[in-house]
Amino acid sequence: MTLTRRLFTALTCTAALTIGAGPVQAQEPPVIAAASDLRFAVEEIAAAFTAETGHDVRLTFGSTGNFARQIREGAPFEMFMAADEAFVLDLARDGLLQGEGVLYAEGRIAIAIPKTGSTLAADGTLEDLRRAVAEGRVTRFAIANPEHAPYGMRAKEALEHLGLWTAIEPALIMGENVSQAAQFALSGSTDGGIIAWSLALSPELQAQGSFALIPAEWHEPLLQRMALVEGAGPVAEAFYVYMQEPAAREVMTRYGFGLPE
Repeated sequence: MTLTRRLFTALTCTAALTIGAGPVQAQEPPVIAAASDLRFAVEEIAAAFTAETGHDVRLTFGSTGNFARQIREGAPFEMFMAADEAFVLDLARDGLLQGEGVLYAEGRIAIAIPKTGSTLAADGTLEDLRRAVAEGRVTRFAIANPEHAPYGMRAKEALEHLGLWTAIEPALIMGENVSQAAQFALSGSTDGGIIAWSLALSPELQAQGSFALIPAEWHEPLLQRMALVEGAGPVAEAFYVYMQEPAAREVMTRYGFGLPE
């Protein structure tokens, strides 16, 4: 019996005890705050979790920095899946989480070129981006906001590594998170952008552009950590465990994430 199945059994027993004690209110699904690079992967994992256990989770995607601020302000999240472990560790030190959680993935970034409307070559090479910036051909280029989005921070670091940050900064279009940056980058109204590799690998985005993986050594690692928020219920606890099981890890691998041992 898998750990998730054992937790499912425990959830069922808990529900039975509650019902036996008297009238019971329908339980709302726990809210999982997940970094937006996880959109396609975690939606697939959550659907499999529901099929196996019969319990739903409610996913909300956004920037890690904004979620961390909302948790400090008392937002009703039961689990936090961050794109940068530093945000989880900070919240844990302040006693807002159930410990420091676990690393669940390492993310990567990629350059994205839309099928139409770009002055960049369709193969999406970074050398072509360097030439285009030098020639003044890049007028709109999308990244997530580096002030609160880890994927934006890493995009900035990669552009600094290439020596392009100062030259390209006036052309930058900032997404609130990396998912919005991907929308901007592939809209046809920009020359492209830097997005999460996990989003680039989704069938939905594959049809909209071309992509090139950016070398990991050009930026600090995107070590992604998750943890349960203080007060999390048993369904959130079961989903936290499920995220660490082979079925979920296979999905994460398919979307280009590196996995911790």
